[in-house]
Amino acid sequence: MSPARILCFGELLLRLSAPTGEKLLQSASLNVVVGGAEANVAVCLAQLGQSAALVSIVPDNALGHGARNEARKYGVDVSGLQMSTSGRMGLYFLTPGAVLRPSEVLYDRQGSAFALGSADAIEWPPLLEGADWFHISGVTPAIGAHAAAAAVRAVEAATEAGVPVSFDGNYRGKLWAQWRGDGPKILRTLFEHTALAFADERDIALVLGKDFGGDTPIERRRRAGEAAFAAFPKLHRIASTIREVHGPDDHTLTGTMLSRDGGERVTRAFRLSRIVDRIGGGDAFAAGLLCGLSEGKDDAASLDLAMACASLKHGVFGDFHQVARSELDDVLEGGGGDVRR
Repeated sequence: MSPARILCFGELLLRLSAPTGEKLLQSASLNVVVGGAEANVAVCLAQLGQSAALVSIVPDNALGHGARNEARKYGVDVSGLQMSTSGRMGLYFLTPGAVLRPSEVLYDRQGSAFALGSADAIEWPPLLEGADWFHISGVTPAIGAHAAAAAVRAVEAATEAGVPVSFDGNYRGKLWAQWRGDGPKILRTLFEHTALAFADERDIALVLGKDFGGDTPIERRRRAGEAAFAAFPKLHRIASTIREVHGPDDHTLTGTMLSRDGGERVTRAFRLSRIVDRIGGGDAFAAGLLCGLSEGKDDAASLDLAMACASLKHGVFGDFHQVARSELDDVLEGGGGDVRR
C-alpha cells in the first residue's frame, strides 16, 4: 500500500521554554524548539511513513527559514509553505509545571506572518490534488480574523475537492479573546465540513451551545457524540483521550472513539509517569489515528496505534514527536521501558 498523502494547514511556530523546574526568565536561558499543532501532526505522520505536507506562512528571514528546514528535516513536504515579507515569526512561551504548579503557556502570535496572511493567499486546488486527508485544528482560526477566514476557505476547498477533513477542536480561549473572535460560530463552520473530529464533550458543547450530563467521561462523550452526529451530516468518527492528572508529570491516558454507525471503542489505560513533555501529545494521537485509518486498519487497531503514539510522545522533549514504528509495536505488544540491547 502506497503512503497516504495528508495535507496539514496551520502556523509553524517557535516554542521558547524555561529550563525544567524554573519559571519563565528565572534564569537567562530558554530552550527553543519548532512546533505548532498541524506541524506536529505532519512531522509525526512523516515519521510513520505517510506522505505528509505542511501548508503555512512564515517570515522570509532566518527564523522562518530555520523553522521550515526543521520540518523538512523530518520528511515533511514543505513545498506549499510560503515565505512572507510581512509579519514576524509566531512564538509561544512555555513554563513547565512541577509539584503542585501546573504548566503554563503564553502566546505571542499577533502580527505574525501567518496571522497577517490574507484568506486567499493560498491556492488550494493544486495542493489538494491527490490528497487523501486534509488536517486542521481549532488553533488556526483562533489566531485572528485573517486566519479564521483562511481556515474556513481551506475546509470549503477540501470539501469541494472531495478530500475528507480531519479537525482537532483544540479550543484556545486566550487566543480567541485577544481579537474577540466568535470561536463557537467559526468552529461550528469547521465542524460542518469534518469527517473525523478530535473532540471531547467540551468541544461539542461549545459549538452546539448545550451541556451533556453523565456520571463518567464516557457517558458524557457518548451523549455529545449523538448530538454531533445529528448536527453534522459529514461527520463519521469522533476520537479523543481521557486524561487523569495525578501530578504535573504523572498522568493516566485512555483513548476513545465513537462512529456514526453506533460503534464505540475504548482503549486500555496508559499510566504515564515521569513525563518529559506532554506538549504535542494530542497531535501525536491525531497522527496515529490518521495513519491507522490510512493504512486500512479497523477502528480498534487505529485507535490503539493512536494511543501508542500519544503515550510515547510524553517521553520526547519538544513539540515534534520523533517516533519509530518499532517503538509503537513494542507499546502495542505491552512492552516499553526496558533497555534494548
